[in-house]
Amino acid sequence: QIPEDTAQKRVRELAMLSKQLQQVHPNVLAKILKKETLYQNEEIVVINKPYGLPVHGGPGIKNCITDVLPILAKMLDNMKAEPLHLCHRLDKETTGVMVLARSKEAADRIRLLFKTRQVEKIYWAISLGEPEPTEGIVEIPIVEKEVQSHQSHYKMTLAPNYRLSPEDGKVVKIRKNRNAESAVTRYRRLASSSACSLLELQPITGVKHQIRVHLAYGLGCPILGDHKYSHWSKLAPQKLPEITLRRLKLEKSKARHLPLHLHAHRLSLPLGERIDLVCKPPRFFQKTLKKLKLDIPND
Repeated sequence: QIPEDTAQKRVRELAMLSKQLQQVHPNVLAKILKKETLYQNEEIVVINKPYGLPVHGGPGIKNCITDVLPILAKMLDNMKAEPLHLCHRLDKETTGVMVLARSKEAADRIRLLFKTRQVEKIYWAISLGEPEPTEGIVEIPIVEKEVQSHQSHYKMTLAPNYRLSPEDGKVVKIRKNRNAESAVTRYRRLASSSACSLLELQPITGVKHQIRVHLAYGLGCPILGDHKYSHWSKLAPQKLPEITLRRLKLEKSKARHLPLHLHAHRLSLPLGERIDLVCKPPRFFQKTLKKLKLDIPND
């Protein structure tokens, strides 16, 4: 029996933590979120969303952020406080800055700011490989499609407006997919090492899974721990390069437990004055950066 390496243990712990968040009492969950409060004023409360916690409920989901908003409001203010309101959403596995509003009016106003693209959002992600060029803009529409494989499932994917003609290699415009949403992501490489990169991402639009799809299918650099978008036709764990596994001290068979390394790092809200909200990446993300020798920029 080989003693379990700390990296393997950490990866297992994260999977466990995600499960535990589903089992704790809603009051305990609200307490965790209260501890993760980054900023508050009379209009908004900003939290650092933990890994593995869904924003909305659904089949098999016992605990989600939406459910504990009334409890959190009472804990922050007083027993008479009205429930907090969601202003935007983050994927279950994404961590970082999340804005909640204290009133329906404030929520509507902030949702409109998101919708009209007046909120500046900066994400950090660790990706496999290095984008070419190291800085640029991905502007490819995205659509949801059913993947026909032994296990049928749905995924977001690219619906480009152009392709290369097989006959002469010329660029040909394709008829636009009616259901595709336009999607634009700015990206910039901050560091690279161990066959991975630390990227700064700014989604200009807000399509479901946009950053994950643009990185994986647009740039060929899937996010570390993104098992869903590392292949197209199958549901299988991400394949990691030898050097990455070695640096992470991870066995190939344990790679499937690796968490998604996508973090909502900064959010800039124009509410009268511009409110700049910054949130450090979670511990597991920082440890991965250290192991992969990716230097965090001082900002």
